[in-house]
Amino acid sequence: MNIKKNEHVIKEVYPGSIAQEMEIEPGDILLSINHEVIEDVFDYRYLIKDEYIEVVIRKPDGEEWLLEIDKEYDDDLGVEFENGLMSDYRSCSNKCIFCFIDQMPPGMRETLYFKDDDSRLSFLQGNYITLTNMKDSDIERIIRFHLAPINISVHTTNPELRCKMLHNRFAGEALKRMDRLFEAKVPMNGQIVLCRGINDKEELGKTIGDLAKYLPYMESVSVVPVGLSKFREGLEPLEPFDKEAAEEALEIIEEWQKKIFKENGTHFIHASDEFYILAERELPKASRYDGYPQLENGVGMLRLLDCEVTEALNEPIPANPQEEIISIATGYLAYPYVKKQAEKITKKYPQKKVDVYAIRNDFFGEQITVAGLLTGQDIINQLKGKDLGQRLLLPSCMFRRGEEVFLDDITRVEVQNALQVPVNIVKSGGQDLVYGILGISSPEKDRESPDFNNGYEPEEILWNG
Repeated sequence: MNIKKNEHVIKEVYPGSIAQEMEIEPGDILLSINHEVIEDVFDYRYLIKDEYIEVVIRKPDGEEWLLEIDKEYDDDLGVEFENGLMSDYRSCSNKCIFCFIDQMPPGMRETLYFKDDDSRLSFLQGNYITLTNMKDSDIERIIRFHLAPINISVHTTNPELRCKMLHNRFAGEALKRMDRLFEAKVPMNGQIVLCRGINDKEELGKTIGDLAKYLPYMESVSVVPVGLSKFREGLEPLEPFDKEAAEEALEIIEEWQKKIFKENGTHFIHASDEFYILAERELPKASRYDGYPQLENGVGMLRLLDCEVTEALNEPIPANPQEEIISIATGYLAYPYVKKQAEKITKKYPQKKVDVYAIRNDFFGEQITVAGLLTGQDIINQLKGKDLGQRLLLPSCMFRRGEEVFLDDITRVEVQNALQVPVNIVKSGGQDLVYGILGISSPEKDRESPDFNNGYEPEEILWNG
């Protein structure tokens, strides 16, 4: 079957959805909504928002169906397309001095080397974009379609410095697009990847002050330390953050938090958990995180884990846990916190004995300490020969989203066979950890617990080290 531009193949139809009721099936092709062709997912989301729509579908045999649909305003058809964006992905034209993809070894799967900077992924998946690969017409579409929030990789508001950091002569000019979004009252979130000696110290303070002018539509900003792998030959020389540099960054951030909270009632600017760990300082209290708007950037993840574990332990458990020895593997960054939570859980449920292992990242280098960048081979090499008990628990952030495959293409089953122990994948929420240790199914929750790093594709986690 020949598929033309602006024709979109349906991959999945959700049970109980409008599409199922209308006898739409996988393999059908969406041709138009309300007599308009659909260029991409922006058009689809905009056109679908109505109480009455006319949808044209082409069946595999070539027959075209005109479907007249009455629905609630915000109801979706309940379908998934073969191409989530409903058009080609836009690649990044920057060459950022801190880009993690440039720090990856050769020989990995091709998709891991693709750099995206697509505003549609900001809306759909929460990816951060630099605004450099957008046209004014793209901004107008965002405003027209009421798409939000838009997540922006700012890094610095100094135009000249931004051009240097992104290696893009248009990077400074692109900052003005935030003005247009602000004028249109489009909700935004910001991100600053902090590089020592480049956009820290006075530059960091200036950037925070400049971004605060976009309140309340710039809803939050995260500051995360640059992640440095061992594969940096020929790249810009960058230094990792040590205790002193992390403390200095936190002092600037927390000073601005006090000022902004006093004036606006929100803390606005947030440091990632790694800064507090490097500075050997206690994590902020839950109230400082303003409802955790920057979890996917590692901001407040460990504090929320602590709160959720405590909450889960205060709830009745729908089963009597059996005696069991369990192992958990995680990265060096989260290790002491996961160990602390495991001790809290086993104190209440002494039937369970839990050993927590910190896995050193030999694949990317020891400076990479997050669990989401660990590989199957490092887990196998460092746990082989150890008594892992009856089960090994691994956080879902280690795996490709929706799959059981590590960054190095080793699978969960291969790790299980190599270590001769059942391997369970556990989401990163506190209740998930409790139930994972107890060996019972976690009940459905109102809020899906986010995974560290939002999956693990490097373009999504270049912030961490």
